[in-house]
Amino acid sequence: MIAFPHAKINLGLSVISKRPDGFHDLETIFYPLPLHDVLEIIPSDETRFFPTGLSIPGNTDDNIVLRAYRLLKEKYARIGCLDIHLHKTIPMGAGMGGGSSDAAGMVQLLNRFFELKLTNSDLIDFALKLGSDCPFFMHNGPCFATGRGEKLAPFTLDLSGYSFLLIHPEIKIDTAWAFSQIKPFPPLLDLKENIRLPISGWRKAVHNDFEKIVFDAHPSLSYIKEKLYTAGALFASMTGSGSTIFGIFEKSSLPEISFEDSYQTFIR
Repeated sequence: MIAFPHAKINLGLSVISKRPDGFHDLETIFYPLPLHDVLEIIPSDETRFFPTGLSIPGNTDDNIVLRAYRLLKEKYARIGCLDIHLHKTIPMGAGMGGGSSDAAGMVQLLNRFFELKLTNSDLIDFALKLGSDCPFFMHNGPCFATGRGEKLAPFTLDLSGYSFLLIHPEIKIDTAWAFSQIKPFPPLLDLKENIRLPISGWRKAVHNDFEKIVFDAHPSLSYIKEKLYTAGALFASMTGSGSTIFGIFEKSSLPEISFEDSYQTFIR
């Protein structure tokens, strides 16, 4: 059985307060993009993990896909051994949610393949144990997110008439570091209202709180954002805690621009 976990971007991101449990309350809009990893499971006599595509740093045995598998296997004896193949195309440490999406995809695959008959609420509970933004990847559309990112309200927003240019330079941002550097404060702008403005109006009305911290540490990211605007982007921003910078363009005006030593992905 096979799944295609998708990427996301954040349209606006405010870090509002630090919680007693050590997490942060935030406010953002998660928007799905058609950039996918590939996740396949096949019955086997032992469980083995085969990563391909982009190199995955760290201990392979700690991969979030295997953590998702073990989480459900501990509870459901019917889950057997598997060969697990993960082909990575979504960059890591990029703010695009690739790992979280892979984990959510694994939970969904196990539910279907082993006929666990989990409810949507059950699936979301398992996903949250794996990461704060994992529950979003149980959804297929834009969501307004609060809490740790797990409180989700479907949000009507259709950007299919635009083109996206995503630039991921060879910079990986540690999410824990980014949160440790930020000073939470209530949002100064009303994201749910401002996102209804014409996209060209988002530049002054839709902000990511992580940009100042991450741009101070990596000035090249600020340069990428400004270059996207110079090339005609209606809106450009960093997604999540970085390091991917995206630009939204009119369909007819997606530019041919290049960035030295950068990973580029076009979504048309």
